Amino acid sequence: MKRMLCRHLLLLALFAIGCIASAAETPRPRVGLVLGGGGARGAAHIGVLEVLEKMRVPVDCVAGTSMGGLVAGAYAGGLTPEIMREELAKADWDDLFQDDPTFSQQSFRKKARDKRFLPASETGVSADGMRYQSGIVTGQKIKLFFNQLIYDYLGEREIASLPLPLSIIATNIVNGERVVFREGSLSRAMRASMSVPGLMSPVEIDGEKLVDGGLVDNVPIGEARARCQADIVIAVNVGSPLLKADEIGSLLSVSAQMVNILTEQNVSRSLATLKPTDIYIKPDLEGITAGDFKRTAETADRGARAAEALADRLRPLAVSETAYAAWSESIQIARRDAPKIDAIEIAGLQRVNPAVIERHLETRPGEAIDPDVVRSDLLRAYGDGYYENIDYALDNTLRGRNVLRVTPVEKSWGPDYLRYGVNLDTNFKVDSTYTLRLGYNKTWLNSLGGEILAFGEIGSRSGVGVDYYQPLDERQRYFLETNFRFGNRSTGIYENNDKLADYRITQTDVRLSGGINIGLLGQIHAGWQQTWYKAQIDTGSPLFPEESKDYNGWFAALALDQTDRLYFPTKGWSVNTRYFDSQTEDYSKLDADLRGYTSLGDWVFGTRLSYQGSPIGKLPYYDLGNLGGMLNMTAFAVGQLKGDDMSYGSVRAERIIGRLPLGLRGDMRLGVALEAAKVGRPFTETELKGWINSSAIYLGGETPLGPVYLGYGYSSSGSTGGYSNLYLFLGTP
Repeated sequence: MKRMLCRHLLLLALFAIGCIASAAETPRPRVGLVLGGGGARGAAHIGVLEVLEKMRVPVDCVAGTSMGGLVAGAYAGGLTPEIMREELAKADWDDLFQDDPTFSQQSFRKKARDKRFLPASETGVSADGMRYQSGIVTGQKIKLFFNQLIYDYLGEREIASLPLPLSIIATNIVNGERVVFREGSLSRAMRASMSVPGLMSPVEIDGEKLVDGGLVDNVPIGEARARCQADIVIAVNVGSPLLKADEIGSLLSVSAQMVNILTEQNVSRSLATLKPTDIYIKPDLEGITAGDFKRTAETADRGARAAEALADRLRPLAVSETAYAAWSESIQIARRDAPKIDAIEIAGLQRVNPAVIERHLETRPGEAIDPDVVRSDLLRAYGDGYYENIDYALDNTLRGRNVLRVTPVEKSWGPDYLRYGVNLDTNFKVDSTYTLRLGYNKTWLNSLGGEILAFGEIGSRSGVGVDYYQPLDERQRYFLETNFRFGNRSTGIYENNDKLADYRITQTDVRLSGGINIGLLGQIHAGWQQTWYKAQIDTGSPLFPEESKDYNGWFAALALDQTDRLYFPTKGWSVNTRYFDSQTEDYSKLDADLRGYTSLGDWVFGTRLSYQGSPIGKLPYYDLGNLGGMLNMTAFAVGQLKGDDMSYGSVRAERIIGRLPLGLRGDMRLGVALEAAKVGRPFTETELKGWINSSAIYLGGETPLGPVYLGYGYSSSGSTGGYSNLYLFLGTP
């Protein structure tokens, strides 16, 4: 530390000598640099810095807000404009604004919950009432990106220790006051200043809830004057203009306009304090929005052009090559090898067992810290679904030991939740279904992570259920599970594309099983099942028996999912297989489903193979396989094909035609599918022999209510002139 201090003092001395040498010609004033907020438009600051570097204009302090705070923090932290341009250009901003890791890197329990309930519906519930997440994203990946950007993994960077005086502006969302960071963690200050209300959760520091500083001081000119007694301020304004009347038509646009109005008011006050000697730079960013992070290179270029246009005003602030080189060297972070970790500490947990975090850590004591590995470790841990955020810091102040401190923050709205689901499935005929689902989930009932999920649903399918899941070890590799289901549903009986009858099925299932979690790959479990079944005719002819049935047997199931998204994957594969054997009924049933996805540019290709049949005996009428519905033999109604020994295959090609706004994962697609099925022992549509064809064209995408499909399916099979259906599907299965 002393050696580094001496080095900085020497470089500053050289800078001072250079300035004294140049002072004989022109006295150099103190310069404060101000970088305003503006979301992605803030990449223009990099271009401005490039011009200052090219013209050899040093600054004595820098103040920034929001995206300007990010660039200011990185600059004061020792990053050159060239490195900043590279890092921001290669960052996947769509991914950074998604807290969760890819679907394949999430725990099996979280995957199972999200398939049954809408992920965004999670609502905390306690004796004090309901609690909600405070933003669309908590900023998990963004904070880890900041850590890596400013080399926080070499030891947490402190603002007060930076060679270039820095101020970062945030807003206290409780009282509306301006908060100025002149000390404390650099990466946390950067993260707090970028917390756009509604989009990103506030950051809590010293008991204050902090959000985007642009609400109170988006171009902090006064702070730059105070920070280093600046004689001249270079102020860069990249704020978004107010939306026009025809651009305001949604909740998001109204929220954005409210923020813009507040921002513009304080910007006007700040700009009014500029002196004739100050330099005001406002790049032409027409057509670039606050969310256009993919255009950072273009935005930076526009910033450079705006600064170059004021070269005559900037030139008097330049110093000699020697002086500038000394100044530039003085603010650079000393490059050194990544230190070895002596110990790993997990701090701050109240409910979650630390072993649950440890199971995801590939980083080991004795190894040099690798920020990419640490990032992957923490994202896998975040994928368990228990945390608001997980951060880390390298503490090298403990007797020369390097302690990697992992700091998970459990969800403030947990650990008990309400979850919701909705489903609409219609072919615009009589075969329409709808379901509303509500679940109550209590997590961390004990130190091993036991949890209970009670749920009910009403609509075309109604019922109740309770699941109890109990891990048997701290790392949750082994578990026991009990399940209870009671419900009723309707199913149709078809022949020659005519619906002959509707049956109301009432069914109760009780299961007890044990299993193994295979890392993040999936789960295997086996157990015993008891089922009570009753069929009653609603309408039509009694083609099937109206009777009650009581049967049981053992089962084994394997579920593996390595797709990258819950809905509309772009790559990966999944396997779901279940085998049931009832010795008392003298039959067994095998359900197997294999899916794969790959992509090429904006094209996504998918394939699926499935089988439903009886390796032993024959499937009875009360436990038949079935096909029909959207992308499950689309030309046929849901459950129209019933039988034994059912094989199915499909290939799909989808063109991505649009993507969701920043903070929302997903896209809109136009797709076609070719499907085929063979029913070895049909119970319905018995005239369809051999392979049955089906083709579909559809429009699909993600919505806040889950996936949506609007599609048309047609089959030329059979002698009735073909089968066809127009489908609308929305929500969770």
